[in-house]
Amino acid sequence: MKVLGIIPARYASTRFPGKPLIEINGISMIRRVYEQAKKSSLAEVLVATDDDRILKHVEEFGGKAVMTGSHHQSGTDRCFEAYRKHGQPFEYIINIQGDEPFIQPVQIDLVASCFENPATQLATLVKKIETTEELFNTNAPKVVLNQAREALYFSRQPIPYYRNVPSDIWHLRHTYYKHIGIYGYRTDILEQITQLPPSSLEMAESLEQLRWLEYGYRITTALTAFETIGIDSPEDLLKVQDMK
Repeated sequence: MKVLGIIPARYASTRFPGKPLIEINGISMIRRVYEQAKKSSLAEVLVATDDDRILKHVEEFGGKAVMTGSHHQSGTDRCFEAYRKHGQPFEYIINIQGDEPFIQPVQIDLVASCFENPATQLATLVKKIETTEELFNTNAPKVVLNQAREALYFSRQPIPYYRNVPSDIWHLRHTYYKHIGIYGYRTDILEQITQLPPSSLEMAESLEQLRWLEYGYRITTALTAFETIGIDSPEDLLKVQDMK
């Protein structure tokens, strides 16, 4: 099974411009993500960027990068352009978030393992929600699963609504799952989903994966015990400066 890892890395960011190049204990964020990804079983790792500074930096530390357009609305679209420009055949692609410097290699391998089932079209990770705060955090999308552990729906709100039970103990009565934002694609499916127009559910929740579900694609999930740490703002950076 030949799997390519792609790390989308934009320079522009509303909340944190230049985020891929910021340093955490002397090592840039994009380098940390790249080096964690290289520890996994991926056949190759590639940074997909829209900025010469990021491209040059990746090449300077010995990584591989490709320049992509600045018009992309999502990391999925950027991944597909990078794959085409890379010009090498791969069966599967994993989209690794460029702002999660402490991603665990085993999480990447866990996504890849979903494709051992040839019926898998798309894959991602979920984590059991343990607290009320996490359950009602609208910045942490939740996932509803079927019996085959395929995603039925993603929402920023807790689903299901647990009727006649106080909301602070919902997570004790039902297993809720948080979505961990790493995606795997079969390459032919990746090409197809980048051609889809935005869907009504996607626009309502601002979650691109709802577009895939609304158009009838299946998303397989795997359960992880690891939490991911995303850096979305300078405040988030302060919280991880002491991490190695």
